[in-house]
Amino acid sequence: MSRSAGFSFAGKFAIAAALLAACIAARGAQDQAKPGEPTDPKARKTFAEAIDWQNHGDRAAALDDFRKANRQDSGHCAQCLSRAYFLAQQLDDFKAQEGILRDWLQLDQSDAAKATLHFELGVALQREGIGEKGEKRDTCLNQSCEEFKTTLQLDPKSATAHYGMGVSLANLHQDDAARAAFQRFLDQDTKMSNLHVRAERFLDRIDLARARMAPPFELTTLDGQHISMDSLAGNVVLIDFWATWCGPCREALPHIREIARKFQGQPFVVLSVSLDTDEAKWKDFVAKNDMTWLQYRDGRFKGPIATRFRVDAIPATFSIDADGVLEDEHVGDADIEGKLKKMIAHAVEVRNSKPAPAVANPGSGGGS
Repeated sequence: MSRSAGFSFAGKFAIAAALLAACIAARGAQDQAKPGEPTDPKARKTFAEAIDWQNHGDRAAALDDFRKANRQDSGHCAQCLSRAYFLAQQLDDFKAQEGILRDWLQLDQSDAAKATLHFELGVALQREGIGEKGEKRDTCLNQSCEEFKTTLQLDPKSATAHYGMGVSLANLHQDDAARAAFQRFLDQDTKMSNLHVRAERFLDRIDLARARMAPPFELTTLDGQHISMDSLAGNVVLIDFWATWCGPCREALPHIREIARKFQGQPFVVLSVSLDTDEAKWKDFVAKNDMTWLQYRDGRFKGPIATRFRVDAIPATFSIDADGVLEDEHVGDADIEGKLKKMIAHAVEVRNSKPAPAVANPGSGGGS
């Protein structure tokens, strides 16, 4: 995949997620409307139909009906909008996200809630723009900057708005302004260590803010190592999503094991992320099958790491280059060894081209 394919904001920041989570919770339609649900009889009928579509897995139909129910309810249905927005995110329908968020902003709500919605609108416009070309691309990215500015007017403490602004400005090739935005994020942020490390990398390599970076994450592996996506910079990374109950995953295991063995000692890391809910069964399987590389249990398809990588089928593997750019993703045990070999060779070449760190003269110093 091209490095210019765009920055993945798939991870959704904690600030926005926390404020929106209560609105997105799935609840069945009742005879009497709950807070935020439609009150108009026609809207309630459409709302129930939308839930039925969603329960049967037709997200596009459910999205359309939730938006229709909001219109039938004179634009007052917060639950219609929140459910529609959740589905639009799942479908990567950025135009729908934009329309829903603009409708949502018409509701009476606090400045904090409006700030969150403007931030989400900025993200949607940014992602839409990155996928476009020419004038439309620039229009969407400039509009996203305006939404991030509005976010900061409503909530000056929104550090992630500075980060989002940096990404949009970098994609507009306004590199100095982008660096300034990332620096403001670093000066203000005290909570999001994932993004903090990434923003520092963007300051050093602004071109990475235009790349299709792998989603940031942090986790503690089975053997107690605390790692993050950006802490693995300099290494090619293969992330393998699997589960003990998955037959194709078990069939692919010997290949993953062989890859881990073959490239051992080189700038290469394998991370297996299990979707098992049974921790004891997972640990027992890992031990019995000599899975000596990095292991982590996400616990389910909707686990935090699987969600960031938008995993909905396993086995699924993601290859990430030494800069953290997502190069390839596929479901199943495809032949990735050749591509990994080239990526690792490039990582070795880059590593060897860097000057060795200075070493202090042992006799010059410091000891008592």
